[in-house]
Amino acid sequence: MNPFISRVSVIVCAYTELRWDDMLYAVDSLRAQTHPASEIILVIDHNPALYERAQVQFPNLTVVTNTEKRGLSGARNSGIAVAHGDIIAFMDEDAVADPEWLEHLEAGFLDPKVLGVGGAILPWWIAKQPAWFPEEFNWVVGCTYRGMPEIASPVRNLIGCNMAFRSEVFSQAGGFRSEIGRVGTFPAGCEETELCIRASQILPDHLFLFDPHAQVHHRVPAARTSIRYFTDRCYAEGLSKALVSRLVGAQDGLSSERSYTFNTLPRGVLRGLKDAFVHGKGSGFGRAGAIILGLGFTTAGYLAGRLMLLRNKNRPIAAQNLSLDQA
Repeated sequence: MNPFISRVSVIVCAYTELRWDDMLYAVDSLRAQTHPASEIILVIDHNPALYERAQVQFPNLTVVTNTEKRGLSGARNSGIAVAHGDIIAFMDEDAVADPEWLEHLEAGFLDPKVLGVGGAILPWWIAKQPAWFPEEFNWVVGCTYRGMPEIASPVRNLIGCNMAFRSEVFSQAGGFRSEIGRVGTFPAGCEETELCIRASQILPDHLFLFDPHAQVHHRVPAARTSIRYFTDRCYAEGLSKALVSRLVGAQDGLSSERSYTFNTLPRGVLRGLKDAFVHGKGSGFGRAGAIILGLGFTTAGYLAGRLMLLRNKNRPIAAQNLSLDQA
């Protein structure tokens, strides 16, 4: 691999002491990189006790608090504000990076037109993976899913647990919008989707790259393997998609979703039915049904979000907080 000399800042955001051991593993994996980061920044999201504990545990890291609104977007922005790297990478506190993770991410930036690089996020099931859970919906548990590129390829947007940006992206396009994304355990998302689309609209001759060789392993606790979590996460994703479409336009905001809906998901249903009827695997029915169920709840969330935004069209976006209870 060609050498690539750069300063890389890695930002990890945390909000709860319940993931303390996970965070220790995450930091250990970052310290073991073949291309070490120039700095590791740990951002604590409005949790003073966790902040104090992290300062003691990690004297050689940059440990800061979220100075913006509570939530993942504000925490990431707080990390960006103190980062010194030419490249700013992000990984979740409940993930573990392969040793060559940063090496593969950095290599993608050899092309000056690349604004950001993301990689594969592999589910690390703490409990057994449910037989009904379709790989097409791995995004429900924060992972890359069936249908994404299998070789290094341009993509519309990166996924939050495994992504890196040139620092100029934030100086030219701004940071993550606090109106979108996860706050605590509320299962929303799409903040990185909106940022990538916004950056591409501002810098149309540039691109984002997905390299499946840049891998992290994302813990999936047992609580995220229930049908209830699956449907809640799908519905929340629909709400988030509605807001993204409002912010960046439906043409760009739903471009990848159209291909996913009309190509990836039908093939997944057929694959499940084939496993059931041809190979005698009853779990195929479950996966096919889950795909249909997930699409239904995501669509319902999107329509509910669009309706709510339409009702409040004269209010500023920042005042329109979509939630499972409101929609």
